Amino acid sequence: MPDQIHLKDLLLRTIIGVNESERHHKQDVLINVTLYTDHTAAASDNIADTVNYETLTNQVINLVIKSSFFLVEKLALEIAKLCLADLRINRVVVTVEKPGVLRFVRSVGVTVDRSRLGD
Repeated sequence: MPDQIHLKDLLLRTIIGVNESERHHKQDVLINVTLYTDHTAAASDNIADTVNYETLTNQVINLVIKSSFFLVEKLALEIAKLCLADLRINRVVVTVEKPGVLRFVRSVGVTVDRSRLGD
């Protein structure tokens, strides 16, 4: 099983949704990302040998807060593409949720699973 890096429970606000009110008011989105990579850094103990998760998290934050997608599926896909731009990441699983968007449901969300092979 490949090594993994987890970005858990990144809570941001953005324009997301298809309803008129959603197009004018930012909503919370909860994002979880699992990056599949080779941890050669475990042997070298050198940051240059791994994915810098602080840098990647900042890139995800910038993407999300500047976006205004209609669908959470599109937001999740764009986060996945951003992650795969780092050639050290072989696969990424991204979950995006909209908490409290439906009555009686804690959150509604999607998960996308993408790899360098185009899965």
